[in-house]
Amino acid sequence: RMTRIAMIGTTGLIGRALAARLVGEHEVLLIGRRSAEVVGAEEKLGAMADWPALLAGERIDVAISTLGTTIKQAGSWKAFRAVDVDAVLGFAGAAKAAGARQMLSVSSVGALHGARNKYLAMKGETERGLETLEFERLDIVRPGLLRGDRGGDRRLGERIGSAISPLANLLLRGSLDKFAAIDAEVVAKAMAALVGAAGTGRHVHFNRDLKVLGVGSAR
Repeated sequence: RMTRIAMIGTTGLIGRALAARLVGEHEVLLIGRRSAEVVGAEEKLGAMADWPALLAGERIDVAISTLGTTIKQAGSWKAFRAVDVDAVLGFAGAAKAAGARQMLSVSSVGALHGARNKYLAMKGETERGLETLEFERLDIVRPGLLRGDRGGDRRLGERIGSAISPLANLLLRGSLDKFAAIDAEVVAKAMAALVGAAGTGRHVHFNRDLKVLGVGSAR
């Protein structure tokens, strides 16, 4: 049978590209607040607090989160936490209960539980929470600055970052290449390649790994 995937964050930069790649090869169920308009995918829509209930009675093989916001979008750290920590862990727990063997989650380079930077600390908290759910296989994706077309949602800092990224990437080499800019499409290809990967335990993927996986992907 086809692998059944449940996914959140599909209206975002990586999520849109990834969902489109997965449809056709897998059964894809998108959970969200608004339609991602991905042809061929099932959707269940509702408030974030209702997402775990939307998975009740489902049979899920793989769970994927590409969900993420910014403090500017969220408006407060409490609202940021509701998305980047609570919603991700609530969804992941429900997916595990629905039978998910594998969890893939987009985090951030520098994520660290207890970090001084609130953003990185919360990303680290989410990673730790996912570990405690004890999926057979957990894939944490930590890309650098994402490049891609965000449409009207593209923020000034990211526009500037994308503009200078070719120069910055020349400087961010060796052990620093994990901080370099990377195309969201490459991250999506890499995550598609990781679906159903063999092996168990926790695996963390930085830019270098993602580029190898993305380039090696057939699609």
